[in-house]
Amino acid sequence: MIDQNTINALFDMTYGLYIVSARAGDKLNGQLTNTVFQVTAEPARMAVAVNKANLTHEYITQSRAYSVSTLAEGAPMTFIGLFGFKSGRTVDKFSQTAHRQGKIGTPIVLDHCISAFEVRVDQTVDVGTHTLFIGEILDGECIAEGKPLTYDYYYRVMKGKTPRNATTYKPPASQP
Repeated sequence: MIDQNTINALFDMTYGLYIVSARAGDKLNGQLTNTVFQVTAEPARMAVAVNKANLTHEYITQSRAYSVSTLAEGAPMTFIGLFGFKSGRTVDKFSQTAHRQGKIGTPIVLDHCISAFEVRVDQTVDVGTHTLFIGEILDGECIAEGKPLTYDYYYRVMKGKTPRNATTYKPPASQP
């Protein structure tokens, strides 16, 4: 168990907020995450960490592909809550948001997003509660003008909370 000082220091790390989505047959699901990063330039590769208990994990494991949509700073809390605090096992998130099918078949969220990528998974790394899905970026695009939503802005300005299955989850009393 880490101490409060370490927890506070971890909140100084910079992150964006993204929607990671995948398809399993004709079913779509997506979730909010902050753990997305480019790992190589040639070829361009991206990694995302997804909790093993999440439906999105199941879909990425089956399809071996995912999309990442970068949230805009102006995304409303109701939209963030749809992807961050509701399970795709009980809510059809994509019936409530504009999206399209990408070139490799992954669902790309368009509402409140400024860019998107499609990734074909070629490696997985088990990191305990989460799997790190690493793959080649096969397509990317700018969707709209705007600033990306950062975790810092989400917490400090929007007063957002963290879902229990997040890579950075801390009980509410620990959140800055």
